[in-house]
Amino acid sequence: MPLSQREEFFKNELVAELRRVENLIRTSPIPEKKIYYFSGAYGITSRTFRYSFSKDVLVADILLRAAYNMLLEQSNRMKTGEQTVAYDPTVIEKICNGLNGLATSFESGESVLGPLETIITAAFSQTGVGNYLKEKGEMGI
Repeated sequence: MPLSQREEFFKNELVAELRRVENLIRTSPIPEKKIYYFSGAYGITSRTFRYSFSKDVLVADILLRAAYNMLLEQSNRMKTGEQTVAYDPTVIEKICNGLNGLATSFESGESVLGPLETIITAAFSQTGVGNYLKEKGEMGI
């Protein structure tokens, strides 16, 4: 079934914004700014499903928002001097790869599950439990 003109417009906007967010994260040298830019990912999903509803976009929105909150919480802990979970640039790289895959999935109509799993797992690894599982070798990112 072909997409309506409206659905096609919002899909294109979603894909373009996810790619823009990925690029901003990759090029920013400041970890806090990377997290700030990441918020744009759930920003565009939230706007998109309000105008052109899709279960995939809704699921993406919920998981991207959760991932952002995990990263922000850890960043805030580090600012207070807590050193238990260190900033890991690999996490940001995985998130960027996930955003790229998410944009490609929306563009092609393929499943968004794989890229979302990559993003949420990477963000989870920055939490206390996630870091512990990563250190034990039970969770790879």
